[in-house]
Amino acid sequence: MAAEVAAPISPATPRLGPERPVVWPARHAATLSCGLPVVLVELHNIPKLTVQLLFRSGDAATAEANPGLADMTATVVRTGTATRSGRQIDEQLRRLGADLSTSAGTDSSAIAVSGLTEFSSDLLALVSDLARNANFPAEEFERERRNALEAVRIERTTPGFLAGERLRRVLFGAHPYGVVAPSEAQVEAYRREQLAEFYASHYSPGNAVLLAVGDFSAQALLAQLEEAFRGWSASSAPEFREQDPPKLRGRRVHLVHLPGTVQTQILTGNRAIPRKHPDWLPLALANSIFGGAFHSRLVANIREQKGYTYSPRSTAHGMRRLGFFSISAAVRNDVVAATLTEIFYELDRMRALAVSAEELADAQAYMSGVFSLGLATQDGLAGQLAGVYLHNLSEYSLETYREKIRALTAEEVLAAARSHFDSANAQIVVVGDEAQIGAQAALFGEVQVYDAQGNLRGPA
Repeated sequence: MAAEVAAPISPATPRLGPERPVVWPARHAATLSCGLPVVLVELHNIPKLTVQLLFRSGDAATAEANPGLADMTATVVRTGTATRSGRQIDEQLRRLGADLSTSAGTDSSAIAVSGLTEFSSDLLALVSDLARNANFPAEEFERERRNALEAVRIERTTPGFLAGERLRRVLFGAHPYGVVAPSEAQVEAYRREQLAEFYASHYSPGNAVLLAVGDFSAQALLAQLEEAFRGWSASSAPEFREQDPPKLRGRRVHLVHLPGTVQTQILTGNRAIPRKHPDWLPLALANSIFGGAFHSRLVANIREQKGYTYSPRSTAHGMRRLGFFSISAAVRNDVVAATLTEIFYELDRMRALAVSAEELADAQAYMSGVFSLGLATQDGLAGQLAGVYLHNLSEYSLETYREKIRALTAEEVLAAARSHFDSANAQIVVVGDEAQIGAQAALFGEVQVYDAQGNLRGPA
């Protein structure tokens, strides 16, 4: 009997299958008797739940007088309440097998917990206690202040941090978004009473929203929430004070001098748009094509073709009131000018010519796929919902996201690039040894030199 001959294996890469639809769990919105809005999403994939209590105040709210105070407040909030010590909180979390975190960003602060649904009542009671009764123990405050001081000292030796701090200050000036972190002197000046004042003013149901995602009955969880937060007094957060950012005309270079470094951190960018702006999705797609994805033009050019850096990246940063666009790369000192030349070449090419149909389709598939992956877990879905409610987006912006991304045209991407990739007025930050990179930096505009503490030395 003749032996069968195996069919040849086709070298062609198999085509991707059709995109699977997202089955959206029902969303239940309500307002508790204390005035706290809650959004409950039943997701019965695992017997757990994730709860995020979000406050619409973050480090920007304290930037003028006490930079970083919101972050310090969030850190110390979890260290004790009127009825629980920090150790008791940790012991309860271990007993329940739960995770708890507190945090603050530019525009928001958060208390988040995740654990088994069978312990939901206990977990909600703990979140409520932290939100209402934190007492900021003196010894815990001092310990965290010492930790913050050490963190500030380390940041002052970190090129990536120094570049980000300088770019934000240049782009936003006296606006609260222009402050990224406190100085050592400002951390030294923190007082426990300041944390308690920020907490009393901003941790309020009138300044918050609670999101819960997990394996629960919305009706039953709503009853538990009402019990946990009953009697919490509502108040409005202090008015946000902001100043207009500076008017920037022409490219300028801002060199942060770190002597002896053999590598330079490049960060260039311009002010752009807040997350709620109608141009956000076309800008996000333009960013993905330019440098926001690993298969982007920027990566293909200065990583794969030139070998200047391992991981260049561009990012559209959408905050609540303003936004900015940035491009980053860490490169050898001898290719700073060459790298900047290619960055601006790719930036101007995005502004000059519409992207190809194939490039557009690839970017749309990538963004749609990444978005879908981000919804696969309770934390991921809660994080996406947090963006909706913190930025006051339309209620069903998540459900329509993939459809809207797929509908964008090359002309809309080109228009977004022309409007929000401000190549002519881009601000360039380079962090490195002035003797090695100063002459290269001067090829791109007037150079101002700073030390690692942010002090301006003057024109190079």
